[in-house]
Parts: sequence; C-alpha cells; structure tokens
Amino acid sequence: MRIEDLNVNELVEFNSEDGLVRFAGQRAIIIDATAKGNLRKELISAFGIATARAVLTRFGFVHGWRMAEAMQGLFQWESSDDWHHACGRIHMLEGMYRIEPGTPGSLTKQGLTLAGSYEAEQHIAHLGLSDSAVCWTICGLTSGYLSRATGKEIYVLEDRCIGKGDSACHLLGRTLEEWGDKRAEELLFFRSENLRDWLEPSLHQITENLKEAEKKLREKRRALARIVPEVEDPLGMIVKSEAMRRVVDLARRVAKVDSTLLITGESGTGKELIARLIHEESARAMGPFLAVNCGAITETLLESELFGHARGAFTGASHDRPGLFEAANGGTLLLDEIGDVSSGMQVKLLRVLQEREIRRVGENKSRPVNVRVIAATNRELAEDIKSGRFRKDLYYRLNVVQLHVPPLRHRREDVLPLARVLLAEAAARLNRPVSGLSPRAADQLLRHTWPGNVRELENAMERSVALAAGDRTEFEDLPEEIRQAIPTPSVSGTVRALDEIEKEYILAVVDFNGGNQTRAAEQLGIGSATLYRKLKKYGAVRGKPAPHEPDSSER
Repeated sequence: MRIEDLNVNELVEFNSEDGLVRFAGQRAIIIDATAKGNLRKELISAFGIATARAVLTRFGFVHGWRMAEAMQGLFQWESSDDWHHACGRIHMLEGMYRIEPGTPGSLTKQGLTLAGSYEAEQHIAHLGLSDSAVCWTICGLTSGYLSRATGKEIYVLEDRCIGKGDSACHLLGRTLEEWGDKRAEELLFFRSENLRDWLEPSLHQITENLKEAEKKLREKRRALARIVPEVEDPLGMIVKSEAMRRVVDLARRVAKVDSTLLITGESGTGKELIARLIHEESARAMGPFLAVNCGAITETLLESELFGHARGAFTGASHDRPGLFEAANGGTLLLDEIGDVSSGMQVKLLRVLQEREIRRVGENKSRPVNVRVIAATNRELAEDIKSGRFRKDLYYRLNVVQLHVPPLRHRREDVLPLARVLLAEAAARLNRPVSGLSPRAADQLLRHTWPGNVRELENAMERSVALAAGDRTEFEDLPEEIRQAIPTPSVSGTVRALDEIEKEYILAVVDFNGGNQTRAAEQLGIGSATLYRKLKKYGAVRGKPAPHEPDSSER
C-alpha cells in the first residue's frame, strides 16, 4: 500500500442495521465540527486556555497513537516510510483539514501546509482570532501518530496558523532534542503527567469561585429577607404588585418555548431584567446572554457589531471579527431599543430572523446561527408602522409573543420594597451605615409618579444614602422633585370613598406647603375658613382659623 492509494471509501464502513461505523477497521463515531467547537469554547470558559489546550492536545495524541496502530495492522505497506508519512493524509480523510492536491510536505522535514483546518475555523467562529496557534487537537493527533510509527517522541507544533490570522496552517514535527528549549512551554501540553498540573489549579479556582458565588447569594437572600421578607426574588426582581406578578408568570411560561419575543414598556422599567429571566428559565440558560442597545450605535457600526466583519471590509478592519449573533450562538440576544433601528438595518434583521443565518460585512458566504432573539422598545411600534418608520413584516416577526412591563406608577405596591432593596445595595456599595427609610421619606416616595421608573428610584436611593446624616434616609435627603410630589388620583384594587380621597389630598397639599393654610387654600380653590373646618374635622387643625373668606361654593 502506498500513501496516494489511500481511499476514504475503503477506510469507512457503515452498518445501518446495527448502527456501527468503522474507520480503518476500528469502531468510530461521527461528531459534528460545530459541537467540537462548542466544547472547546466551554472548556476555555470553564478552565481557561491553558487547561483546555492540555486536554485537547492530549486527547489528540492518544487518538493519533491509536490510529497509527490501526493503520499498521490494516495494510501491507510497501515501506515503513509510507506508513509513517501516511499520517498527514489519513487525518485529512478523517475531515480534520484539507491538503491541496500535489502539495509536497513531510511533517518531520519541511513540514506540512494545511489549506483548511476545522479546528482553526471553529476557534475563530466561537472565540475570534487568537494571539497564538490554535490547532491543538490536530498537533496532538499528528504527534501521537508519528511517535507510534517512528518509535521516537515526535512533537508537532505550528509556526503559522489561520486561527491567529495567517493565510494557512503549517505543521512541523521534531523530536524533543530537536526542539530544544525554543518551544519548551508548548511541549508541556503533550505530556499526560502534566494534565494534573493544568487541571488542579483550574478545578481549585472553579471550586473557590462557586463557593464565593454561593456565599454572595446567601448574603443577598438574607439581606432581602430582612428588608422585604414577603417579596419574591427571581434574579433580584421585586415582584409584589399583581401587575408585575402577571408579567413574571407570563415570562416564565414563554421561556419554555423558543419563540421570538417583543418586550415593551417605558424606559427604566426593567425590560432587560425580564429578558434575562426568560433566558435563565429557558433551555438556553447554559449559553450566553448578550444585549446591545441598537439606538446607541450608528447604522454602519451596528451592522458590524451584530453580524461581524471580514478583514479589510472597511478602514480599521485589521482582522476577521465575529458579531454578536455568532457570539450568542446557543444562547439569547437582546436587541434593546429596536424601534430606533434604521430602515436599512430592519431589512437585514428581517432576513436573519427568516433565514437563521448571517453574513459578515465584506463577506459573500452565509453562516448559520442558533440564537433566540428578544427585542425590546419603549416606542409605540404600531404608531411607527402607520407612519412608515417601522416595517410591518419585521414587527410581526418580532411580536410572536409580547410582554408589556408596566411603569412604576402602576405598581405602587412595588415602590417601597424596591426602594428598600436599592437603598441597601447603595449603602453597601458606598459603605454607608444607612439601613432604612424614615416614615415621612417612605410616604413621600409613594406620592411621586416616577416618570423615570426604577432607574429614577435607584438614583434617588443612591443620592439619599450619600446625603444621609444618620442611619436612615430622611425626607430632606430625597431629590427636590420627589420632595415636591403630591399624590395623584389613581384606581387600584378596591374603589375608595370620595371623602377619604379628599381628606388625603387636602392633608397632602397642606403638608406640601409646610403647614401654610392660606397658601394651601388658594391652591385648592377654597376659602381659608372652609379649609380650617375640614382640617378640624380631620383632627389636623394647625393654628387659628383665618378671617372668613367666602369660597367658590359660597359665592
């Protein structure tokens, strides 16, 4: 048998009846290249690059060694050199890489140039360009094969790699002595006895990180239990009002299906938090969650940010770069402020949602993506459709399920629990001994309409913590617009009697004017004597009655 006579049709056997696949006479399994790429990404995320490289290199070495044994027994080789040099071709037939026809090369002499490495391709797709060579499994494979075939320790390393921006991958095999000290650190990845050295620090670090995360979670739960024991805490959300409970319940239900979602609501209501809840409760929870504010990026930059770009696509594009759709593969992508996207970008987003594939800026080929898209906006998209500003077809693609997050003024039951949690977080962040709200400050928070929603409340609590002189926030520590707030009529729950509402409002106006009954009467449009009689009836008389002045009802 000669190297050029190797034929993949003769090496691969499929038995459809018992489900067995054999390669070179040995049982084999078919693994999707993208799945291997995802495994690489998860290994790096969990253990770091050094540990991931050690595991994949050693796996490749053992695989290559076993393949050399199988190839020795399967064929009658014309010479031992043919068996040795079959290394490059046999792994090409396995789908590891591509070698152009007629390409000369011996791994242990001038080296072998690979035109297309699956490993480099997957590394770029999942992690982007690297600062060093990335064909770790392939180097391990070829090293194991050559070491078994030659009876000497041969280690294959790359001096060029597509994964770090080179035009091709180039492998070179040398003995330990021939490599010398020049690349001694890289040779450590091949030794089985070094695996523990790589793994133990990583596992120790992961264990410590988990312990620290659990400790922080326990502390947060204890803090929340002290502040508002009756409040649920999914991902730190405060859910006490009936309106917000309905939103969270619906979010958890739709998380179980992989539909596209549109989250609407005013700015600062917590739309991103709802999107995170959906991600964490879904089957994609182990994948990434990425968010981008579409309204904060120009159209040109947004296209590159979402879809990525090829090297040379525009000025400054010095290397290939995957976009957020690729980075979020297997997870969730939140397109915040989708209503601010230009008409041209709307067309491109519609295509991605329909075809489930993207095309990088400057490239002609399409790349499949597996991403759940959640869009969010504070605009009325139905009105934008009527005015021609937003595409109807994109709206229907996004609006498979819609969640509307109510503003804080419609969730009055959430105001104080939210305020107390945000106050506690601000106190911890600023290292201030502030632990609560005074009764008057708490009452004033309920009077405010919160046009900035939760974001405004968070800023107000941070300001009050910074200014507090004691261990609690006082009325004077609140922002001026909150101190000036008076209650506005609203209907929630049971309907209240008109006399009760009138009493509450009159007392609030008098309090707002610092007890000045004359000024309060003018603002209410009643006479001072009428106001005095009402205050006396409420048991809240302050000072002597003013001279009788007929009010509008007496004229």
